[in-house]
Amino acid sequence: MIPFASGRDADVFALYGKRVLRRYRLGGDVTAEAAMMAHVEAFGFPVPTVFVASGADLVLARIDGPTMLAALVAGDLATAEAARVLADLHRRLHLVPARLSADPAHRVLHLDLHLDNVLLGPDGPVVIDWRDSADGPPELDVAVSALIMAEAAVNPAFNLRRAAGEVLSAFLAEPGMHPLPALAEAVARRTANPALGPAEIALLPLAARLIRSSAAG
Repeated sequence: MIPFASGRDADVFALYGKRVLRRYRLGGDVTAEAAMMAHVEAFGFPVPTVFVASGADLVLARIDGPTMLAALVAGDLATAEAARVLADLHRRLHLVPARLSADPAHRVLHLDLHLDNVLLGPDGPVVIDWRDSADGPPELDVAVSALIMAEAAVNPAFNLRRAAGEVLSAFLAEPGMHPLPALAEAVARRTANPALGPAEIALLPLAARLIRSSAAG
């Protein structure tokens, strides 16, 4: 099979009946990811329905539509609207009770919620790639998303630096988007992420400074 989409660590293949196969290249166990997706879907949060979860494979409902990043690049999505949609998804997700944690302050966290992990489907935005999801404090989820955007904004090799910075600023201006309490933890998580190379990790302090200055403003 030839994938029709690929990410950092997974490929997506078209199947029959409006379904896709998401396969992690280095293997793994998708059980926890599938369980979290089913959990948030039960509370009305927009995710692809999971049909099969086995080994490194997830069979999911196919969502027809571009990612938010692709829509931004194409000029079909303004930076302010991208920030509003992303913030709204955070607010909606953080209403979902934790799946396993008994801490009453914990909610479901995606921990990789950015423009390339949101599909603009016929019925609205749908969040994909739940491999990093966990229970925890909502401000950590906000901080991780802000950090990912800030990394793009300070990366000299990224040709959408300006747009990333604009989305970040608008995102931080949205109600409830407060990354500073968990920013240090978000930086630690990103530093330990095996998917990031040395050059990307080296940008994290600069990205964190950008968030602090944007949030302060």
